[in-house]
Amino acid sequence: MVDLPDGGRVDAGTLTGVSETALLTLNGRAHQARHPRAIIDDPLAVRVADSIDFDFDKFGRRKGQEMALRSLAFDRAARDYLSAHPSATVVALAEGLQTSFWRLNAALPDARFHWLTVDFPPIIALRERLLPASDRVEVRAQSALDYSWMDEVDPADGVFITAEGLLMYLEPEEALDLIAECACRFPGGQMIFDLPPVLVKKFAPKGVRSSRHYRVPPMPFSLSPAELADLRRTVPGIKAVHDLPMPSGRGWFFGTVFPALWQFKPTKQIRGAYTLIEFG
Repeated sequence: MVDLPDGGRVDAGTLTGVSETALLTLNGRAHQARHPRAIIDDPLAVRVADSIDFDFDKFGRRKGQEMALRSLAFDRAARDYLSAHPSATVVALAEGLQTSFWRLNAALPDARFHWLTVDFPPIIALRERLLPASDRVEVRAQSALDYSWMDEVDPADGVFITAEGLLMYLEPEEALDLIAECACRFPGGQMIFDLPPVLVKKFAPKGVRSSRHYRVPPMPFSLSPAELADLRRTVPGIKAVHDLPMPSGRGWFFGTVFPALWQFKPTKQIRGAYTLIEFG
């Protein structure tokens, strides 16, 4: 991370399309970290958001707990894997402006895991300006669908792959091929990803409008929890598929109702999903 002179800020106007959603999720996470009753400990997200020259009001009121809760679910799964594989490599696909490495590094005493960020060049350029350097973090400025990043990963000590906010923006065949290729290349590893409710692609084919000035890009890929569970049968190399629970948030709705609705059987197959896959 660079120190910006005279209170200057980094221009993020180069981000467009799906890459721009990195700013949306950063803003939501930073907002939740600033809250007096914060549900996520993420001071770096606050610092990064404050260092960016961007009109975050463009996104409207999308500062809810959902984005922070998603990061907490991903952190929990990563901690479980890294506790058993302390020298593993974490591959963060389309990482955007996530600050997961530093949260996990703080949460795991004597952390030794390595980190590989894979994202488009404009995102990588911003990360290099805004985030601290570490000799345990490497970057690849490329699409997650350019599988050459896999050649840089040493699977000897374990591999944990995150695709936070990625797969839903891919075409179905692209998303399924990425999952299958990871299963083939990294036996013994795990992969975590999230998907929106299956109705989103039907009722919002042009994307979800969050404000008068912003529409979230279209999300053509989603699967129900039952369809996700079936990947164990249809994709070689997948040993197990886990439908992860929703972490508890702040307040009556996000602390009690939302986690309960997440597991409510009559609506479970039309909600979104946090999915953890184990490779055989």
